[in-house]
Amino acid sequence: MKAKELKQSLEALTKQSVPVFLWGAPGIGKSSIVKQIAKEQNIGFIDLRLALMDPTDLKGIPFYDKESHSALWAPPAFLPREGEGILFLDELNSAAPSVQASAYQLILDRAVGEYKLPDGWAIVAAGNREGDRGVTYRMPAPLANRFVHFEMEVSVDDWRDWAYKKELDNRIISYITSKNEHLFTFDAKSEVKSFATPRSWEYVNNILQSEVNASTMLEVLSGAIGKEVAVSFLGFIKVMDRLPNIEAILMGESKEYSDEVDVLYVLSSSLVSGVLKEISQLDNVLSYALNLKSEFSVMIVQDLQRNGVKMEHSEIFKIWVKKFSYLLI
Repeated sequence: MKAKELKQSLEALTKQSVPVFLWGAPGIGKSSIVKQIAKEQNIGFIDLRLALMDPTDLKGIPFYDKESHSALWAPPAFLPREGEGILFLDELNSAAPSVQASAYQLILDRAVGEYKLPDGWAIVAAGNREGDRGVTYRMPAPLANRFVHFEMEVSVDDWRDWAYKKELDNRIISYITSKNEHLFTFDAKSEVKSFATPRSWEYVNNILQSEVNASTMLEVLSGAIGKEVAVSFLGFIKVMDRLPNIEAILMGESKEYSDEVDVLYVLSSSLVSGVLKEISQLDNVLSYALNLKSEFSVMIVQDLQRNGVKMEHSEIFKIWVKKFSYLLI
């Protein structure tokens, strides 16, 4: 299931407190989607990395109660006591079987030891697939049957929509647009430690904003996305020197064009980012796009529409539709 469809399904199921398990390769954004849902709904979010826990971390520590003359369990402080939210059990199938047993009770009964999960809280768990080269334990059938299971796919279109909202470096968005296959290069059979994923491209964004020396940039990027992809990406971003004046285009003061495909990818993503930051520049970009290569003109408009930009009111958009309607069928 693609990220956008998965998000919609999760939003519906968490409102009904239906336990959900997300399967998927490492670094594709499973936890980010759950966290985003909680943020948009303005509810609580607790992320528990079960692979790093002991059984007592969930169940609590036993203590002697003088009044009842019995042993009780003191539940951990990080578990919610009230309100609404999502309790996210990450790396569930990477946790030791004894930890999974504690989680099993929490998921099945919404309680563990003396603790009871508030009614307003939903449980979402996630884990890597058994063939993804990580440490995993087979999930017991009774526990698996307690979840609604989804397997998350990598979608370039969904990632690009997210990247625009996250304001990732335009060079990254442009590169992935032109090289779809380099968004996710994980191979479970390979022993290579570095590979490209949506998560590692976010690292690249941070690296580009850092003060890494140009002489070591290839090695640093290789450590995030692998050498082959890093070499290709660095070669791609050299086109920045051949770009038309982006600011002038956004201000409606330039009609400079390029016929180079790699330049047009960077130009298109830069114009989309510019409009998303300042919607008043929409007509200037649409006017410019009228004389742009058709596939890039359409890509700009579709990217803007997917990011919620309304343009039906624009007279220039009506002219644009007449010119490119044959490509929209």
